[in-house]
Amino acid sequence: MQNEIYEDLFVLELANNHWGKLDRGLKIIRDFGEVVRRHNVRAALKLQFRDVGSFIHKQHRDREDMRYIKKVSATELSWDELGVLVQATRDEGMIAMATPFDEVSVDKCLEFDLAFVKIASSDIRDRVLLEKIASAGKPVIASSGGASLDDMDHLVEFFAGRGLPFALNHCVSIYPSCDGELELNQIDFLKARYPDTAIGFSSHEMTDWANSMLIAYAKGARTFERHIDIDYEGVPVSPYCTLPHQAESWFEAFHKAREMCGAPPSAKRVPPEKEVRYLDELVRGVYAKRDLPPERVLTAEDVYFAVPLVHGQISVREFEGGEVLRAPIGKDQPVKIRDIESHYANDLELRRMIDDRGVPRAVVPQSRELKRVAT
Repeated sequence: MQNEIYEDLFVLELANNHWGKLDRGLKIIRDFGEVVRRHNVRAALKLQFRDVGSFIHKQHRDREDMRYIKKVSATELSWDELGVLVQATRDEGMIAMATPFDEVSVDKCLEFDLAFVKIASSDIRDRVLLEKIASAGKPVIASSGGASLDDMDHLVEFFAGRGLPFALNHCVSIYPSCDGELELNQIDFLKARYPDTAIGFSSHEMTDWANSMLIAYAKGARTFERHIDIDYEGVPVSPYCTLPHQAESWFEAFHKAREMCGAPPSAKRVPPEKEVRYLDELVRGVYAKRDLPPERVLTAEDVYFAVPLVHGQISVREFEGGEVLRAPIGKDQPVKIRDIESHYANDLELRRMIDDRGVPRAVVPQSRELKRVAT
């Protein structure tokens, strides 16, 4: 299954939080690598790739009045420096991936042999870039922030038609997002509309690192993304960014969600033995109303049902009427599977289960009447 590569995948978005400084980028990678290893999660560290020389129009490169252009220019790293960050990511045991914002950057994703390519919410209608990304043949993740339904339909069909692994993240592109803006029910919508597509949750929230994880995982999101940063050298941290100690809470919530959700929803769970045995103790066994001779064909008039159920005794789950006794059974004694002829009595698996079910016969006390007879 193509979707398995996205299962329980964390994407740590470094973005431009290196601020154009290689040493800062390396420290972010090392700090988060330590947290990832400590919590034993599968994490990809995501960089942003731009060929800045061609990405920004030559007549606008020095503009100070456009925040996006100013920040991209101010935080530029060379391709060699980005290569160092990619290798550092792998050295920390994390997966290297990137968001390419132009065609040259897609080629760099191939050159660096990145495992995944991410499509930014702003680029899901960039036909030229989408075609280039598809030609790379890498597994793709996209975020749905601000997208129309037609946009998402086209995106899913585009990658499905090319046979490429594809995951779609529910995302609200509000930086930062409040709890009431998360719209986590959209995970249900995406899973229902695109049942063959892996669904994730990319968050820019600022107040909590646990509750949304618990909810998103329970709803079926299986890949999770947040921006990351460190409190270092007095550089301001955006409120939607995750610090290492907050990632601890995020990962802990993930493990708790997995523990509480249990087995995959694609199959019926197998009840543990302690649950089966507990319920068996509540099931009524079949007892003889009177002394019953061999070859007696049992009817409901010959038996009664009561707890406890003892080892080897048939219960109300099996009794049908029409069973033939192989041996006599005394009044108030359990009717055991070895003492009857029946179509189900020849089922060896059922016999083994019945022999092991219930309480041992030795702990069942004699009735008062039998005690009086004994004395």
